[in-house]
Amino acid sequence: MQKTNQADVKLATNHFYSSEYIEEELSNFKEEQIKSIHEFQKTHRLYTETPLYHLKHLAKHLNVADIRVKDESQRFGLNAFKVMGGIYAIAKYLADCLGENIENLSFEELQSPRVKEQLGGLTFITATDGNHGRGIAWAARELGHKSVVYMPKGSTNRRLQAIRDEGAEAAITDINYDDTVRLCADLAHENGWILVQDTAWEGYEDIPLWITQGYASIAKEVVEQLDADNGQQPTHIFLQAGVGSFAAAITGYMVEHYRNNPPIVVVVEPEHADCYYRSFSSKEGTREVVSGDMNTIMAGLACGEPNTDAFRLLRQYAKGTFSCNDNIAALGMRVYGNPLKDDPRVISGESGAVTLGLLYHLRKIASDPAVNNEISLESNSRILLISTEGDTDPATYQKVVWEGLCPN
Repeated sequence: MQKTNQADVKLATNHFYSSEYIEEELSNFKEEQIKSIHEFQKTHRLYTETPLYHLKHLAKHLNVADIRVKDESQRFGLNAFKVMGGIYAIAKYLADCLGENIENLSFEELQSPRVKEQLGGLTFITATDGNHGRGIAWAARELGHKSVVYMPKGSTNRRLQAIRDEGAEAAITDINYDDTVRLCADLAHENGWILVQDTAWEGYEDIPLWITQGYASIAKEVVEQLDADNGQQPTHIFLQAGVGSFAAAITGYMVEHYRNNPPIVVVVEPEHADCYYRSFSSKEGTREVVSGDMNTIMAGLACGEPNTDAFRLLRQYAKGTFSCNDNIAALGMRVYGNPLKDDPRVISGESGAVTLGLLYHLRKIASDPAVNNEISLESNSRILLISTEGDTDPATYQKVVWEGLCPN
């Protein structure tokens, strides 16, 4: 059943949703497997656990029981979560080339002369709006290899320069994100380079899976932090989706971990790149594709083709998806940046803040009982949000938060 809540927000509930535990679907997110991946990620000297903030006063203001937000702007000094997938995927690829088990290797060992002598110099290529490419460039450089990064039309020069600063050969194309992915796949094939993309298709599934599993470590950290703080498990998780790998990673781990009472998962997208919204809106629940220009300030979510594996998992476990106007992302950025009382301040970028903007909109601005009821959002709900990026484009952040770009 599809509902419209003002012009800024549209909800498509997922007719195929089920909370049933399906072991085959969740087999890639087993506790021991994600723990092993997390242990490898922690071998890097710059690894730190990102904070899980408790927004007590905002929860009271929005009449919900609890709001927790994971601040991924503090990840490896790269201002975004994406590196958690890239660092593992590249390392796993190198380990497989060596014929060794990644569980027996550390990041430092993969930097050793022995490994370089065995593998020589490799080139990794990827398409990105900014955060993923910067993470791949950083991981490749740290491991002594080269990277080539292409960005879709409309990408900012600030994000391009950040990627080049990590040592990559990088450029902005005149095509959209999905076509840029195809360009990179062709170049990888022609030049013998390694494509590192978080979207999967037939014949290209291993590396996207490794990236997704790398993202799942974020959910593992959340669970550990909640346990340490005597916090209760979330009843709801609002997750951003571009191709869906991040949303699938967090969903997969959380449903696996809380298998007896899994949280309600809500997917959130920009209205001009809402492939999951269109898919869940279709009668058959088929994987729908958005083409053409995808003009949105949420650059990290401007993807029109769902990752096939991520789509399958989210079609099973996501309660529904919201298609959101840029105003919703801007609202979230302002709320994060201007906290109530002693709630912590979070610097959250356009893609990072849309989930909070949506929550605020649902509870305070629209206050439509039917939409809240559709996702069982009420006064006893405990909400988990993940701010996936900081001010990765400071100029746009300032225009939104200071100058009122995208007003409500």
